[in-house]
Amino acid sequence: MQHRIVVLGAGYTGAIAAGRLARRLHREDVTITLVNAESDFVERVRMHQLVVGQDLKSRPLGEMFAGTGVELREAKVTGVDVDRRAVAVLDADGAGELAYDTLVYALGSGWNDQGVPGTAEHAYEIAGRPGALRLRERLARLDAGQSVVVVGGGLTGLEAATEIAEARPDLDVALAARGGLGDWLSPKGGRHLRQVFGRLGITVHENAAVTEVHADRVTTADGTSLPAAVTVWTTGFAVHPIAAATALEVTGTGQIVVDGTLRSVSHPDVYAIGDAALAMGAGDTPLRMSCASGTPTAWQAADAIAARLTGGKLPNVPLRYFNQCVSLGRKEGLIQYVTADDRPVRAVLTGRIAAVYKELVCKGAAWGVANPTLGVPTRRRRVVRQQDRSAAAVGTPA
Repeated sequence: MQHRIVVLGAGYTGAIAAGRLARRLHREDVTITLVNAESDFVERVRMHQLVVGQDLKSRPLGEMFAGTGVELREAKVTGVDVDRRAVAVLDADGAGELAYDTLVYALGSGWNDQGVPGTAEHAYEIAGRPGALRLRERLARLDAGQSVVVVGGGLTGLEAATEIAEARPDLDVALAARGGLGDWLSPKGGRHLRQVFGRLGITVHENAAVTEVHADRVTTADGTSLPAAVTVWTTGFAVHPIAAATALEVTGTGQIVVDGTLRSVSHPDVYAIGDAALAMGAGDTPLRMSCASGTPTAWQAADAIAARLTGGKLPNVPLRYFNQCVSLGRKEGLIQYVTADDRPVRAVLTGRIAAVYKELVCKGAAWGVANPTLGVPTRRRRVVRQQDRSAAAVGTPA
């Protein structure tokens, strides 16, 4: 019988993992089913561009995976029964079920309202395409002089604030950060960030945790009221809730606890990648939710699955960081180089060349998804019988 591999989610991590598995394993031995709620691949790292009216390239998943041996199933995942090894889905034909032998859980994350009152009712989010399109329509209706407050001083907040300010200089754009502006950057990186914000006319409210969102304003912890015709909420991500409803071992935030090969510590037939996984990087620190973390976890998990199925050597590639790439509008960027465990070093790249660098990174990530079986050395190996790979199935690199 063919070994059934089901991959849940066709974002960066799920799509890359499915393509890499197709490159590693013989079609006669496995079936690879990729389940996704949408028919197109969404470039999540470009949602801030979408909100200001830029049109993104259409990337139909059916075209991407044509001829690869990966079967695309357009459906919404509604549940996972890890004891029965079954996934509940809902598609145009109604409710259904997919059985698996190996599951790759890559459902990712969405926006996190942090439980702040009024956020769900009044704020806009850009963690996915539906939210970005909703904000895009709202921004298009704003008159000159109206206020936009971006809440959150992380990478998503910085990119959203600068993109909106550059595209709509007629608006009053502000950013409210819980801490200092770019306080995790090196001194040079922080200075450049402030210069760009100044040139774009963005008002910065530092050490201003937002405690309530209203239809026309936000309130900070010290009682300050900031006018906001539109509030954009970018204070981090929350993982998809399905994993927490299963018997999988998860963290308090719902991330699946995995070992060094991205395999669930409680259910060895389940692998979790990207934002869905609590994966450890250099210095035994958790990887942050990001595309920069997700892609190498997809490589690691796919190679580990292939190795265990074929009796090959398990991968033991350290998961580490090299830089943080921030677009600051279409003309400016900031590349902050970091240590393996994501701490900033002195070196930075700024200005137009940094914007080009970031654009190349985004294009490279999309290329990796659009060409799922290219760029991976062809090392297809035959799947061995279960009894012959039992020892490998329990092995985990130190």
